[in-house]
Amino acid sequence: MSESDPIRFRPRDAGSHSRTQTSLSSVIGHPSLGSAPVVAFNRAELEAILDVYARKVAAGEWRDYALQMGREKAVFAIFQRASEYPLFRVEKCPRLARRQGAYSVVLRSGAVLKRGDELARVLAACESIKLAGR
Repeated sequence: MSESDPIRFRPRDAGSHSRTQTSLSSVIGHPSLGSAPVVAFNRAELEAILDVYARKVAAGEWRDYALQMGREKAVFAIFQRASEYPLFRVEKCPRLARRQGAYSVVLRSGAVLKRGDELARVLAACESIKLAGR
């Protein structure tokens, strides 16, 4: 496995249905992904996102995250508290790569904070914003 290989999550065989798989698939929203391709962050992208995430957790600004990978896009959602809506969503949408850039940072309100082809530049927008009350 090289640095550029995507991290792929595959559902188990249909015959080995366990309680964990059933509850996980209902959380993701895709009861059966089948053979359709799933958009995922590769190892380098995930490492860059987690580096920013680790710095913000150490500063006490962020506390939780969630990953969602689907047919259209992959999303890394960042939370201030686990029970809230995400502060930011880092999205990878390959369909937009030629037009606006595959990566974007979307605020809680749905407004796009930054969009581009380079993940490092897009993630810099997340680091520059300070939370109210800090």
